[in-house]
Amino acid sequence: MSAQNLAGRWELVTFEQNYDDGRRVYPMGEGPQGIIQYTEDGYMSCMISRPNRENFTTGGQWNASDAEKAGAYNSMMSYAGRYSVADNTVTHFVDLSLFPNWIGGQQQRVFKFDDQGLLSLTARLEENTSEARTALLLWKRG
Repeated sequence: MSAQNLAGRWELVTFEQNYDDGRRVYPMGEGPQGIIQYTEDGYMSCMISRPNRENFTTGGQWNASDAEKAGAYNSMMSYAGRYSVADNTVTHFVDLSLFPNWIGGQQQRVFKFDDQGLLSLTARLEENTSEARTALLLWKRG
């Protein structure tokens, strides 16, 4: 596979985490919204959110209550940077992220395309712990 196969805008279909103990969790609820974009010159950006996020009622973007800000953080994720492709793995080199711990790091995803042209990105998380799981994000061309 190549970066050309990934290039373009993709819309999120589903985001689930399948735990080794059999649990299935939807981190952004059922019916999440999201886009991931790969450019031909090696840049990517990703935004994922819960559907029907609540508007702030106690203030604006900077002066709303801490509870509303926490709710906004908990209902969205985003990151961006460069990417590279090797075989069936895409590596995201994170320059910016809502989750600061990812900045300067790498996020690796195994990718494949199904017969309908859907893109799946999977990652193993917290391997060898009681929280070990596989994250699955399914995308369609947008």
